Amino acid sequence: MRRREFITLVGGSVAAGALAARAQQSTMPVIGFLNSASPSEWAHLVAAFKKGLNEAGYSEGQNVAIEYRWAEGQYDRLPVLATELVRRPVAVLVATGGSISALAAKTATATIPIVFNSGTDPVKLGLVASLDRPGGNATGVSVLTTELGRKRLELLRELVPNAKVIAVLLNPSYLTHPAGVPSGAVIQARDVEAVARAVGQQVLLLNANHERDIDAAFATLVEQRVGALLVGSDPFFFGRRNQLAALAARHVIPAIYEWREFAEAGGLMSYGPSVADAYRLVGVYTGKILKGAKPADLPVQQPTKVELVINLKTAKALGLTIPPTLLTRADELIE
Repeated sequence: MRRREFITLVGGSVAAGALAARAQQSTMPVIGFLNSASPSEWAHLVAAFKKGLNEAGYSEGQNVAIEYRWAEGQYDRLPVLATELVRRPVAVLVATGGSISALAAKTATATIPIVFNSGTDPVKLGLVASLDRPGGNATGVSVLTTELGRKRLELLRELVPNAKVIAVLLNPSYLTHPAGVPSGAVIQARDVEAVARAVGQQVLLLNANHERDIDAAFATLVEQRVGALLVGSDPFFFGRRNQLAALAARHVIPAIYEWREFAEAGGLMSYGPSVADAYRLVGVYTGKILKGAKPADLPVQQPTKVELVINLKTAKALGLTIPPTLLTRADELIE
């Protein structure tokens, strides 16, 4: 074979390979991943989502592509970001980081399949017709963490029975629910105040939707001589878990949170389902839809276990003795 013919043959093979690669990328399904927070704060949850995708037979960059949109804690950006992904367009729209993301996705499209992770009842929000038979273009995982506020207050009172005042930290920006449906912050405040009234516990409601607001809230806690703190369920607080745990330790305030990640960050106690497993299940459902399943036929999944995690090292630093009743009920003790 002549040199010129060889070069032409090799060059043609390389070009053909490049074209084939581009063709594969163009036919690769695209997942739109919408989240209300920041990627640095959610890295392990994105990994859990990808694990679920892998279980369903999909791997990012090999047979599926993922377009990410992060609201960076600015909830009012979610509708615009959701619309961007719909116009992309994407094969599946994954809405994570709270029910606010799910609502933004649902508003943006009535046809593209949506897989959500919601902390509030998705039926009450209008995301699905029912848990067993969603009936529309959306399904996902419902962790119902906002409904656990009253139980967290009970656990906190059991740990610190002499606390005259217990503060509840909420995010007032969590207000994007449909008309007639209470927001996550309102639901939590209502439930906690109902329990407090029943047992004669005084509570102090505090708001924060910015990092500086958290510092101001703790200044109020110290000023009001609050005996304990319940941190509400909200993606914003999850992203500030290190700051919250550090401030609670600095001001010697016993606190309870929603996810185990708070206790791992140095928080005293957490009570809630595994958020990492919820993201894995979202990944599994996303893979099933990519294979042809319809959201209307996939029941909304709910965690079957709620974890109580206690950080014994933090308890010791706060000078607290954990009651035996709590120690025996704990699913994990961090030492």
